[in-house]
Amino acid sequence: MTAHTALPSEELSADPLRRVTQYQTAAVNARLKLFALLEAQGVPASEADDLVAALEAGAVAGAQCEVVELDGLASSERGARFEDGWDEGVKAVGEALVRIADRGWEQRAGGSAAAGELTVHLAYIRQRERAELERLQAFVRQMVHPATAPHTMSRRWVLDALGEAGGLCTAQTEELSSGNIILCTHEAGHYDASDEPKNGLPGGWHQCNTSVWNDSGAGSHPHKAV
Repeated sequence: MTAHTALPSEELSADPLRRVTQYQTAAVNARLKLFALLEAQGVPASEADDLVAALEAGAVAGAQCEVVELDGLASSERGARFEDGWDEGVKAVGEALVRIADRGWEQRAGGSAAAGELTVHLAYIRQRERAELERLQAFVRQMVHPATAPHTMSRRWVLDALGEAGGLCTAQTEELSSGNIILCTHEAGHYDASDEPKNGLPGGWHQCNTSVWNDSGAGSHPHKAV
C-alpha cells in the first residue's frame, strides 16, 4: 500500500451531526495515510496495528475522562431526581466509552491489512467514477451540445459542464424576458462598444439568447477574461 489520501479541506459545518461526519471522514483518511507511512518506513504490520489502535483507544479514553468529570455537576435548581438522572447518564456514557476503547484495542489485529484493502477498493471506485464521467462527457458532447443553439445560455451551460467555457466572455446582465442572470456567449476579448448592433446582428456588443447589451447597461457587469 503506497497511496496517500489527503485530509478533507472543506470547512467544518455549523451542524453538529454534519461535523461528526466530517470528523469520521478525516479519521478514515488519516488512518489510511498513517498505515501507508508506517509501511513505507518498514514498520511491521502488527506493530502498525498496535500503534494506530493505541492512538484511537487513547482518544476515546480521553473523551471518557472528560465525561466522568461531569459527575455531580447537575444544577441543583432542577431537583434531586434531575441530579440523580444526570449522574446516572454520566455513568452510562462513561461506561460505554470504556467499552468502545476496549473493543477497538481488542480488534487491532489486521487493521493495516484492512486499510490496504480499503485503499484498493477506493482506487477502484475512483477509476469507475472517472470512466462514468468520461462516458457522460462523451454523451453531452455528441448528443446535447449539437442540440443547443449558438449564443444561448443553454449552449454556455453545456460548455461549462464540459469544462470548455474558460475562453468565453464573462460579462453578464439580467435578461429582460425572464429576469435571469445571463452571461455573454462570445469569446473573451470580443467586446467593442463602438461597433453597435445593426441588421439583427450584435456587432461588438455582448449577446446571449435574445438579449444584446453593452457594458453601460443597468445591472451589467463588464467584460473581462477568465
